[in-house]
Amino acid sequence: MKYVFFDIECACVYKSVAKICAFGYVVTDDRFNVLVREDILMNPKGKFHLTDRKGKEGLTLPYEYEDFKKYPLFHAEYAKIRALLEDKNAIVLGHATMNDVNYLNLETKRYKLPSFRFCFYDTQFFYMNVVGEFGRQFGLGAIADELGVEFTPHRAVDDAYATMRVCRALCEREGTDVLGLSERYRVRPGRIGGYKIEAGDSKGHKQYLREREQEKQRRTKAHIEFFRYVNKYMHKRKKGGELDGKTFCFSRDIEDDVTVSVKLVAAIFASGGKYTSHPAECDVYIARERGGSRYDNAVEKGADFIPLEKFSSALNE
Repeated sequence: MKYVFFDIECACVYKSVAKICAFGYVVTDDRFNVLVREDILMNPKGKFHLTDRKGKEGLTLPYEYEDFKKYPLFHAEYAKIRALLEDKNAIVLGHATMNDVNYLNLETKRYKLPSFRFCFYDTQFFYMNVVGEFGRQFGLGAIADELGVEFTPHRAVDDAYATMRVCRALCEREGTDVLGLSERYRVRPGRIGGYKIEAGDSKGHKQYLREREQEKQRRTKAHIEFFRYVNKYMHKRKKGGELDGKTFCFSRDIEDDVTVSVKLVAAIFASGGKYTSHPAECDVYIARERGGSRYDNAVEKGADFIPLEKFSSALNE
């Protein structure tokens, strides 16, 4: 058994277009001894338009862009890449692999080539399972730093090599190999075939999704309960109280904590104040701390910010 680690760089990526310019790969044995390491460069047949994950321009690849014109097109390298990824004796891995598999899928459609057909693992997903954190994406650089791996970002073969070293470090820390990681965390690999891509999954990720959905339902229920109270009692607020003429708004997490929010808004109504769910319309914004889009909207419109702790103390006094 051997491992094939791969990474892809594109000249541009749009919703239905991904013009591949570099396919980097590293082949190792099952003990991570490097057998082959290569950067396959291709003419993307298009201009370079590079953006980061947030869509901002400025991303630079460590290549001379003009040189790509002398390399063959994707379809000329298709057979070699397919043989690597569909090797029955190989386990295929990448980092955020769904992205790269999608790029391959788009290029096969662009050049009217047969679909790739292979299974793949994702070192990012392995890491998320190992640390038990599914709420955010972990970049290759961040994981590499944490595991003490150095590399040159965005050179495809170097990213593939860094992915291999990250995988090796995870396996060493867990005292197992890739299949051992898969079994321990019940990770199912992703798949591509017939131009259809299926993401990998795991027991931990499924549990995370269940808990996230339960929390979403809890927040929705709390949100409804809070605004039912607001709509019922705001018109009954005290007239001429010391907060008369002031409109308040809470951060979303306070609104959804009805054990706190209902008591606070009741005290506001008892002093003549009003409540709004629109931060741009309030005079006073209450949150546990500064920051967030609601805070920004309120402050930009001239609202005063009062920390929850300070506001609660003032009401009690």
